[in-house]
Amino acid sequence: MEAFAARSERRRSRRLSNRPREIVGGPVGLRTVPTPLRIAMLAPPWIPVPSPGYGGVEPVISALTRALVRHGHEVTLLCAPGSRSTARVVTLLDKTHPDEIQRSPYEADHVARAFAFIDLAAPDERFDVVHDHSGFTALAMADRIDTPVVHTLHGPFTPSTAAFYAHHGHKAALVGISRSQLASAPPGLHAIAVIPNPIDLHIWPLRESKSDYVLWIGRMTAVKGPHRAIAAARIAGVPLILAGIIQPGHQAFFDKEVAPHIDGKRVRFVGEVGGVAKRALFAGARALLMPIRWNEPFGMVIVEALACGTPVITFPEGAARELVLEGKTGFLVDDEAAMGAAVGQLAHIAPAACRTWVAEHCEADVVADAYEQAYRAAVRTSPDRVAVTG
Repeated sequence: MEAFAARSERRRSRRLSNRPREIVGGPVGLRTVPTPLRIAMLAPPWIPVPSPGYGGVEPVISALTRALVRHGHEVTLLCAPGSRSTARVVTLLDKTHPDEIQRSPYEADHVARAFAFIDLAAPDERFDVVHDHSGFTALAMADRIDTPVVHTLHGPFTPSTAAFYAHHGHKAALVGISRSQLASAPPGLHAIAVIPNPIDLHIWPLRESKSDYVLWIGRMTAVKGPHRAIAAARIAGVPLILAGIIQPGHQAFFDKEVAPHIDGKRVRFVGEVGGVAKRALFAGARALLMPIRWNEPFGMVIVEALACGTPVITFPEGAARELVLEGKTGFLVDDEAAMGAAVGQLAHIAPAACRTWVAEHCEADVVADAYEQAYRAAVRTSPDRVAVTG
């Protein structure tokens, strides 16, 4: 009980220290300057930040962390070995685990070490908030740590994850990445904000003069629709470039539905791409085809394409309806035939308008501002922990 009382007192002290301070601002009088926050950014243990190739959460963490550092916050990135950041980097495990994603021993080990690091910080180095991206373990144990936790909901709600969040969701301040994602949340689960995933806009080139090809990029799975993109491109009479990773368990789908159509001319497969090569593919494409058949919680490839001035033609599933503005940044279509027909309407989309939408909604500094508000709200409202017995 004494330990819990001490933790509660530290939390109250942090709340006081995080109140905005006022300073003299010249002839107009006083102005308010928020106190910088100490943020523990908890990444998953599987692959480095940023990821060397395919990565879902890792590019998001990388962009957000850099922006928060630019804004003057003290950020410590707790992450997999090999990570790089302008923030302080602390690696917890001896190696990465790219082939063992979501295997509980590694996630539990990673989170336990992170919580110990956070709890044992010196009094003048204690964190104000933990931002968790690591999976399920940190949220399940968030009521056992002294520091308030903000947990971003990166994935879709399935029957099993909905049950998990229904039981543990109250232990942290939850942030959704789209309204569509939260619409499928279990009853009673409340997010404090909907904040889109960020992108470092300055590293994505705007190209207004496009090449002839259309692009599909992602994981080689039926729900992502590479085979449907092939059909749409054939209807439109344009070449298609497929780029993506074939993960374990997906080879049979690729061999049956995709490989027979690859001829190196009308349909090319370039495999997994990253960095400059990936950005060049996005920038040169006439359009990104996204014929998904699942409730995508966000769809980072949409934002990456729009950042390069490349319109997106997508099925209206999940968050695609929030990211693609009909006739302004792309088209929402119902099937492969309509997708092929929409390719003929791309001249009506201005590449600059696509990039402007990203700058206003998903640029890293915009997203960092939104998360800063979420952090301060979590600190203000974090309840004192009480001992759990029995």
